[in-house]
Amino acid sequence: MKRRITGSIQRKVMVIILITTFAALLVSVIALLTYEARAYRDFVINDLTTQADILAVNSASALAFNDPDAADANLALLANRTGIVAGAIYTISGELFSSYRQAGTDVEFPTSVQLRDPEVEGDDMKLFHPVLQNNEVLGTVFLQADYELGDRIGDYLLILGVIMGISLFVAALLSLWLQGSVTRPILAVTNVAHKIVRERDFKLRAPRTTDDEIGTLVDAFNAMLGEVGQRQQDLEDSNLKLQQESDERRNAETALRLADRRKDEFLATLAHELRNPLAPMVNALALLEAPDPPPDTARHARAIIDRQLSHMVRLVEDLLDVSRISRGKLTIRKELVDLAGVLRSAVDTVRPLLAAKDQSLSIRLPEDAVHLQADPVRLSQVFSNLLNNATKYTPPGGRVSLAAVVEDGIARVTISDSGRGISSDTLAVMFDMFVQDTTTDLRGQPGLGVGLALAKRLAELHGGTIEAASKGRGRGSTFTVNMPVEAAPTMEPEQEVDPASTDYARYRILLVDDNVDFATSLSVLLSRLGHAVEVTHDAPDALAVVGEFQPDFAFLDIGLPSMDGYELARRLSKRLSSDVTLVAISGWGQKEDRRRAREAGFEWYLVKPVDLGSIRSILQSQAPGEKRVAPGGLM
Repeated sequence: MKRRITGSIQRKVMVIILITTFAALLVSVIALLTYEARAYRDFVINDLTTQADILAVNSASALAFNDPDAADANLALLANRTGIVAGAIYTISGELFSSYRQAGTDVEFPTSVQLRDPEVEGDDMKLFHPVLQNNEVLGTVFLQADYELGDRIGDYLLILGVIMGISLFVAALLSLWLQGSVTRPILAVTNVAHKIVRERDFKLRAPRTTDDEIGTLVDAFNAMLGEVGQRQQDLEDSNLKLQQESDERRNAETALRLADRRKDEFLATLAHELRNPLAPMVNALALLEAPDPPPDTARHARAIIDRQLSHMVRLVEDLLDVSRISRGKLTIRKELVDLAGVLRSAVDTVRPLLAAKDQSLSIRLPEDAVHLQADPVRLSQVFSNLLNNATKYTPPGGRVSLAAVVEDGIARVTISDSGRGISSDTLAVMFDMFVQDTTTDLRGQPGLGVGLALAKRLAELHGGTIEAASKGRGRGSTFTVNMPVEAAPTMEPEQEVDPASTDYARYRILLVDDNVDFATSLSVLLSRLGHAVEVTHDAPDALAVVGEFQPDFAFLDIGLPSMDGYELARRLSKRLSSDVTLVAISGWGQKEDRRRAREAGFEWYLVKPVDLGSIRSILQSQAPGEKRVAPGGLM
């Protein structure tokens, strides 16, 4: 297992440089001392050998002639050599012939003489050299000299130690320089890297301090940080987008589940609300079909049918308005109206409901007239929906109040009740489509959950707002409508209306509709008004009779079999004179349907269910052949 090297790069560089320098110096010192020891030994040996050779040459005659004094004289010359401490000359037989000791020494001369290599004994070196004459050995020269290797090595060590210290100091300076030019930039990169890992901030950059390879490394590191930071940002943006999409998908799934649940609740409520008026209508029809019903019974039955039919028409109109809201097709026709008149119309609509539940209604209106730029029918629908909602949630004998004030150019209409109040959960979604308070028992209370949503949208189309508030369960609720006020109009004298102008002539009317009951009942009503009516239930029959009948008005259903009302209108226009007035009757009332009808030649467009009053208005306002379109027509 490899050992992991720890520590900073600065410390490592310094340690490496110092160890390298010390190792190099140590090897150099050892090599130098080894060389010096060998050189000093060779020097001493050579010096002693030379000296011994001189003595041998000079002392050969003294040995040959047995002259010790001459030998002593030669040895006495060694006094000039301070390094030689002793010297002696031996005869061939090994007897001491002559000797010399340096003053102050007590050297003992060897007792036996044997030629051998120089020897070192302690601090002395001993050497034996033969005395030759004519290649004949006459004796032996012995020399002993000081061998000061230890002192020399000590001196060398002192010198080398100083050199080594200076070298290590220089190496330390070199290490500091390397730290400034090499290790500090690397450490700066390391510190930035650690900080990025710790703080996840990829905007940090390492400073560039050199223009060499280290500087290139710093630039590459910074470029890498930029790339990593960009990818990190892209990844975070992608994660955020995925999170948002996940939240949106989760919210959409929740909304879909809620919408599906509301749809089921709405369909169940719709079925219930449509069955409710049908039951009394069926009973009323049974009373009318009885033989010779009493006049009061027949009148009561007709009142039931009329009342329940109005309720069904109201339900259908609400559904049509909801459809228009969802497609953004709901429009209003603004005119200058009196707020008090609009509120009275709304109150008249809900008075039967108030009376049925024995509820009291208090009304407080401004003394001066308040004028609004609004659609009177639609604005009245806003307040009637709110009043209907108030009486719906208020128990029998409860109180409902309506108050209107003007503040800072805003008409503020408040409708309050003493009813069951609104739960906080329902209050948050009160104006959403098909929402009803599920925490309240509403059995026997009619409604589809579209009234408040419709009222809110109508108020917004008038430039106003609706706010709902409730203090809690059993403490009632308050709805406030804010509408911008218009300046009072300039009064003009009323024009007298000629009563004779309301009279109308009797016309020849062609009625084409595949709904036999609708066509038959409408034909009877028009005939009672004195008009001549020809009824057919498809386009071919209408085309067959039109030439002989020559109608003044043609009421055509759009959804006819085999040929729709648009095509029938085009063909009738070719066969009849321009005096005939074409009126479209349809269950569809969208803008596109009206456009197609206008292109086909229709001058009026009626949406089912059609009431007799609308038809009488058409017959009264436009004589055949007059190409005028009054309010309620195609435009």
